[in-house]
Amino acid sequence: MSYILPDLKYDYDSLEPYFDSMTMRIHHQKHHQTYITNANTILNSMNYPNIQAEILITKLNEIPLINQLNLRNNLGGHVNHCLFWNGLKVGTILQGSLYQALKNKFTTIENFKSNFENIALSRFGSGWVWLVYDNHDLKIISTANQDNPLMGYDVVKVSGYPIVGLDVWEHAYYLKYQNRRLDYVKSFWNVVNWEEALKRYNNCIC
Repeated sequence: MSYILPDLKYDYDSLEPYFDSMTMRIHHQKHHQTYITNANTILNSMNYPNIQAEILITKLNEIPLINQLNLRNNLGGHVNHCLFWNGLKVGTILQGSLYQALKNKFTTIENFKSNFENIALSRFGSGWVWLVYDNHDLKIISTANQDNPLMGYDVVKVSGYPIVGLDVWEHAYYLKYQNRRLDYVKSFWNVVNWEEALKRYNNCIC
């Protein structure tokens, strides 16, 4: 089997001035590609059958322990970044059922964003922040390294279906924001693809 680096649906400079083109290019072509290369090497060495990556990360307990952690890191990196790229777009509006659900949960959208930002800042080291749908509820959670909530509670101690995800590894923002993670997180609100988030949310509740 072989995963490939997906093309972005936009140019590297499309998210300027919020996410700079140099970081986007390196992040996509170098970091994401490395995760794919490593995941393919592991799976090919096992002669593992062809299976969608987003499904395979839910089955890590079926992978022999000798390969499980490396695959968790690298396949997780692939899935996380695919979700990340698809979740970025300038000019979309938070609306519809997701807008109402966030207001019901957090009272205001400002409260939702503040909670999300605080969890992003509380992630020590590298990882991700997620808005997930879990057990008929919206939650904001964080995972370390390249863990994904789809891996499930037994593996990563959290669970849920990702609606919005933000990469808080330093390679995602350091060229532009240096150590100013909060500035990076706040800029994220300008490039969230709320159309994609709404579609993912509606897939959960249908």
